[in-house]
Amino acid sequence: MSNAAILTETRGLFRRKRLVAAAIPAMVLAYLVYIFFAFGVPEMIRTADTKNARILVSDSYSYKTHVTRDNRSGDIQIAIEGERKGRYDAGTGPSWVTLGETTEILLDEGHIVLFGPEEIRYDIPGYGLVTANPGRGGVNARLPGGDVPDWINASKNRLTITTAAGRLTITRNRSEVFRYFTGWELFFFTLDSPYHGMGLGEVLGHAVSGEAGAIWQDFWTNKMWRHSDVAWAIFETILMAFLGTVGAALIALPLAFLAARNFTPLGAARFAARRLFDFLRGVDGLIWTVVLSRAFGPGPLTGALAILITDSGTFGKIFSEALENVDDKQIEGIRSTGAKPMQRYRFGVIPQVTPILLSQILYYLESNVRSATIIGAITGGGIGLLLTQAIITQKDWEEVTYYIVLIVLMVMVMDTLSGWLRRRLIHGKPA
Repeated sequence: MSNAAILTETRGLFRRKRLVAAAIPAMVLAYLVYIFFAFGVPEMIRTADTKNARILVSDSYSYKTHVTRDNRSGDIQIAIEGERKGRYDAGTGPSWVTLGETTEILLDEGHIVLFGPEEIRYDIPGYGLVTANPGRGGVNARLPGGDVPDWINASKNRLTITTAAGRLTITRNRSEVFRYFTGWELFFFTLDSPYHGMGLGEVLGHAVSGEAGAIWQDFWTNKMWRHSDVAWAIFETILMAFLGTVGAALIALPLAFLAARNFTPLGAARFAARRLFDFLRGVDGLIWTVVLSRAFGPGPLTGALAILITDSGTFGKIFSEALENVDDKQIEGIRSTGAKPMQRYRFGVIPQVTPILLSQILYYLESNVRSATIIGAITGGGIGLLLTQAIITQKDWEEVTYYIVLIVLMVMVMDTLSGWLRRRLIHGKPA
């Protein structure tokens, strides 16, 4: 072949490679464009409500104090997050609420709301005075002249004013103001605790004076944040993951010998074992959770069984592949001593695969702690159930943040513990 022919063939080869190199990114880009429109991303962006997103984010790190007036009786109730468990005693309230025949509510930026015997007044700096006389005929709201701003929603039977200072909602039967504050109020002590409102130094002083048990009891039995229930839920989540993972390992190990080519010469037995593993791990853990919850009812045990079934298939495949890669020389050495089959497995096989098995078991234990959170939401157990309940209420998003923080911390602790155990058990190093 002449040099010209070689040069022509080489150029053609490089041209084809350049085309392939350019075609692959182009295909990926075309696929992403297709997904962008097929999944309705433009419509999702168009209908996205940034206002609700900001409210959601602010709810995660702040709390609301509600001041509610019964328009029929004139009774005033003040409660943190609007909950009965966070309600102030009658005739009491925060410093920014002045109770009386006309209740004055001071909001941020000079906003003032007055709950009078008959009339509700909201003085909004830069806009004017909004009044309402709720009754059987409706809210009867009166607004300043001009166009109604988008932060006021007014109808015959409802008036809602949402500003950076707070929100006022008036219906025929009830008027309510709530104001945001940064932090997680009542996280340590509820309003009925003698330690509510105390600083850290003052609380420590009481603890040193012999009240440590009472302080811990008030914190542990907090009705708003339910610390004792949350701690038990975390324990249930870890227990589900532990029982499911360890149980699956104990079941999968003997079955793995049946699926390993070098330990089971009978092809039919190997085929049956491998197809069993495929079936168990082929059905997702969430599906097993739904099936088992219908069969055995809700509870953490159902979640543990779901993890056990799924991981039995996964461990069976991993363990059988590890067994097929063992060194036969070590087994032959044990055989030469006259050892029986079970002794050959115990001293010639298990020591070889133990590092792999332990590493996989500990990894899946860590992973299953995360999975148990979702499974617990379905089976009615663990921190996943509390998280789901908090999300469904769409009221106390700071609790949702609290549970998510705890889940992340739990996963971090399990990751650290799993790594320490791997180093300790496999390499013999404590750190």
